[in-house]
Amino acid sequence: METADLGKLLKENSYPGRGIVIGRSEDGSKAVTAYFIMGRSVNSRNRVFTATEDGIKTEAFDPSKLTDPHLIIYSPVRVLGNKTIVTNGDQTDTIYEGMDKQMTFEQSLRCREFEDDAPNYTPRISGIMHVEGGTYNFAMSILKSADGDPSSCERHTFTYSNPKAGVGRFLHTYMGDGNPLPSFEGEPEKVAISGDIDTFTANVWESLNEDNKVSLFVRFIDIATGEADTRIVNKNV
Repeated sequence: METADLGKLLKENSYPGRGIVIGRSEDGSKAVTAYFIMGRSVNSRNRVFTATEDGIKTEAFDPSKLTDPHLIIYSPVRVLGNKTIVTNGDQTDTIYEGMDKQMTFEQSLRCREFEDDAPNYTPRISGIMHVEGGTYNFAMSILKSADGDPSSCERHTFTYSNPKAGVGRFLHTYMGDGNPLPSFEGEPEKVAISGDIDTFTANVWESLNEDNKVSLFVRFIDIATGEADTRIVNKNV
């Protein structure tokens, strides 16, 4: 698979929806993740990321404009020991609780399906990063309807051991804008990761559609020490 330019992919897609990037920094020393949210409705756009004790959560920027918290208020990122969980919904908590009970990433998601937002049936996308003792691996998952048929759920898990420097995988909810929104297809896209955390953050944020982007989270984790450096960017400030 050809390694794509992440910024170019984002610029060419006005509505990838929510997206997760996981990979390794250009110099090989950092485990990298990014998570962004976008919105077309007033309710979806009325959000910000805020830091929590073990990750981040979404909150209403203007609580008076919040009409339906269902599917838009959740914790996208949580840390469980040496594992960092990144998802596009409340399945973050499902994975956290399952893995805390010694279940695997895949087993933890067995009780979940795509979102109940007919007619889109938005996929649930998730990632898990494991950094320990100078080693790094990650996995990604997508739970999606079978070509828009809610009676069937397709479950795909992708695992990456000792990922290569400067390379990441990009999984997003939609192939582009539409009505209904077309679900992501195929395996996570292979993308280049370049620069330090600030360069990478700026590239992703500036490449997202100006009208639809809402918030961005980026974290670089030192593979040798486990120390994390984080950036949060909100359109609503």
